[in-house]
Amino acid sequence: MKPVRVGVLGLGTVGGGTVNVLKRNAAEIARRAGREIVITRASAKDLSKARICDTLGIALTTDPFEIINDPDIDIIVELIGGYGVVKDMVLQAIANGKHVVTANKSLLALHGNEIFAKASEKGVIVAFEAAVAGSIPIIKAIREGLSANHIEWLAGIINGTGNFILTEMRDKGRDFNDVLAEAQALGYAEADPTFDVEGIDAGHKLTILASIAFGMPLQFEKIYTEGITQITRADVEYAEQLGYRIKHLAIARKTLEGIELRVHPTLIPERRLIANVDGVMNAIVVKGDAAGPSLYYGAGAGAEPTASSVVADIIDVVRALTSDPENRVPHLAFQADALVDIPVLSADNFKTAYYLRLSAEDKPGVLADVTKILADHQISIEALIQKQPLTGETVVPIILLTQITREQEMNAAIAKIEALQTVTGKVNRIRLETLG
Repeated sequence: MKPVRVGVLGLGTVGGGTVNVLKRNAAEIARRAGREIVITRASAKDLSKARICDTLGIALTTDPFEIINDPDIDIIVELIGGYGVVKDMVLQAIANGKHVVTANKSLLALHGNEIFAKASEKGVIVAFEAAVAGSIPIIKAIREGLSANHIEWLAGIINGTGNFILTEMRDKGRDFNDVLAEAQALGYAEADPTFDVEGIDAGHKLTILASIAFGMPLQFEKIYTEGITQITRADVEYAEQLGYRIKHLAIARKTLEGIELRVHPTLIPERRLIANVDGVMNAIVVKGDAAGPSLYYGAGAGAEPTASSVVADIIDVVRALTSDPENRVPHLAFQADALVDIPVLSADNFKTAYYLRLSAEDKPGVLADVTKILADHQISIEALIQKQPLTGETVVPIILLTQITREQEMNAAIAKIEALQTVTGKVNRIRLETLG
């Protein structure tokens, strides 16, 4: 059969890695796909810029729409990122009857429902393994490998920047701002790190994971996100003393009341495998009713790790070219007409355990006042640390671990604790998950 012709939009880090992997492993890829796959065209904003890839034999342009509208191109690989005009590019490619491979999590989280509907109408594939967790084949694992299961919950470290920061804070006793500056210098964090440290990037990825896990439409606007900017060295140290580690976790859990979708700092028992995922690495635990919990670990970003998933998607598309659209794996794991609009719970209705850290005057009765407030809200204490004041100090830190409670009750209790005359400043709260 004649080669499958691919057009790549974007020759940055992932685009360059994709070109390199496809060229270097061309023979092996052809053996797996059943036919040759060739990149014949590519677009880049600046053609004079130095590349990490060899573009010999590839026709270059600054206009992505030239490639999208080229009748000789079979598959469009979108690696520009973002949305707006990129959404128009993807929809135009679909309208032209071309299959699309993308690593664009924000585009899918915000506009995926429309994009997949248009793709189904045209009978083309939109593949997106690289949109979540880089090299880890988590989309395929949930959508195909665990397709016999009722997925109960999943939890993941799916942003390497936040994980790098928290790892450095724990291992080297560094402050958040100090590590963030290094992450920016190393290229792990952008000049504006908001998407990474505030959980937005992880929220985009969780939107996709939840959809394929539970068979629901993509609903990024209903994700609860909380960043790691308020985590201190003291929190990291106290968590260690209690046998926990702090990770910036993305969680999707199915309950009788609805779906919890949340990204926030989380205490995890240090014995859990995912608690030992450090640096810029990613990991996701998925709990299925038949398979039980399974852990998926690997590089969450980088040129060739992400390109590994991009090229795997291209191979999957090529394998499916001769199959009827109705016999292909559905985009979001469930048949399009079987997606269910399951209720997504508000943050007030989350149920979890908590770590609380507060500063209080070193006086008799203070701890009793705090525990009474918690008891009034049916919040039980699991563990407690009360430090002795330093010489000359009159304020002491109190650290509490609670049992599982509803977030609405915890918020009300914290407000009353902060109103006590003997408590100084805000109560620092971090959710706790055993992931058992």
